[in-house]
Amino acid sequence: MKESDKMSNQILATRIDNRLVHGQVGMSWANTIGANLIVVANDKVANDPVQQSLMEMVLSETIGIRFFTIEKTIRIIAKASPKQKILLVVKTPQDALRLLEGGVELKSINVGNMHFAEGKRRIHPLVSVTDDDVETFRKINAMGVQLEIRGIPNEKSVDLMTLI
Repeated sequence: MKESDKMSNQILATRIDNRLVHGQVGMSWANTIGANLIVVANDKVANDPVQQSLMEMVLSETIGIRFFTIEKTIRIIAKASPKQKILLVVKTPQDALRLLEGGVELKSINVGNMHFAEGKRRIHPLVSVTDDDVETFRKINAMGVQLEIRGIPNEKSVDLMTLI
């Protein structure tokens, strides 16, 4: 098996969520897709034990969690054990693009929550974007990655590219 095949087999789903791991991700998404490990790929949170502790609290004991920088995720995600069924969570589209540019193979990305803030425009009730976000999504899509908006697993998915 090629290493790139192993990568895509271990990652069951990838989600962009500015809240990273919360009840919805920790319970609904992980359980629905059958994940037993959540990998949070974010440079800031990888070095923030308080944030890590808050995220760990929302998980059941049957789901593990790891906090890695983007670079460490790129280096080690392919070495995941076949027993590890991964839900990969990033905070921003820019984090997702860095993973892709680093060789992490992702076929699709679920965009869950990108909250409204100054300088952003709302394209969906769950997703507000900057011009940089739009450009990043276009780059990700050009790499052959499907981008869907869906808050919870049983919602109908919306093709993000139709909104930007």
